[in-house]
Amino acid sequence: MNTIAQRLEEIQTRITQAEIRFQRPPGSVKLLAVSKTRPLADIEVALAAGQLSFGENYLQDALPKMAALNEKQADNPINWHYIGPIQSNKTSAIAEHFHWVHTVDRLKIAQRLNDQRPDNLLPLNVCIQVNISADPNKSGLNAEETEALAQTIRNLPRLKLRGLMTIPKYETDFDLQRLPFAALQQLFETLNQKGFELDTLSMGMTQDMEAAIAEGATLVRVGTGIFGERHKSYHNP
Repeated sequence: MNTIAQRLEEIQTRITQAEIRFQRPPGSVKLLAVSKTRPLADIEVALAAGQLSFGENYLQDALPKMAALNEKQADNPINWHYIGPIQSNKTSAIAEHFHWVHTVDRLKIAQRLNDQRPDNLLPLNVCIQVNISADPNKSGLNAEETEALAQTIRNLPRLKLRGLMTIPKYETDFDLQRLPFAALQQLFETLNQKGFELDTLSMGMTQDMEAAIAEGATLVRVGTGIFGERHKSYHNP
């Protein structure tokens, strides 16, 4: 079995085991394969193994891969997620080419994505990125700022607010890993009690996905666990 395909199967097994362990409904946690910086051939192997959702961080790196693969996968379309920081000069291409954006954290970006989403496409699915750990080294809104942006996004016709995303401070202890995920889940529930109808909690990566699933993740973002370690020399084009 190919190494990538084998790792993909192992990650799916971890997800299933965590669903059972933490009494989550079977199939309630989806896998996003983080393919940033990965060559086309690696993504094709994952596609052949049945993975259809991929996350990209770097626009110039992503667009050529997307163009090549979308043509090959016309009968079984790939679901592309943008999961990197968003600069204003990138919003037009993101709005045109992606199905999901996980990293919306300010009004200007939300408005530009809405205005630049082509009329012939379905609304762009978006998550608000929340800096739930209040880590100065992480992007995202503070928790108390989230509702105001959620309200604005809800009123933008070419965006569909789906949920919340976070990248918490790195921890190795399982109980400490759970704390920020629990906080994001509580914010998620609070917003839903106010009528936002969110359905997506994008949280958890290779090293902490079980903790995220324990606290309600509906989508985990896994790169290294599928594709192996990235080359340290890579630069954002």
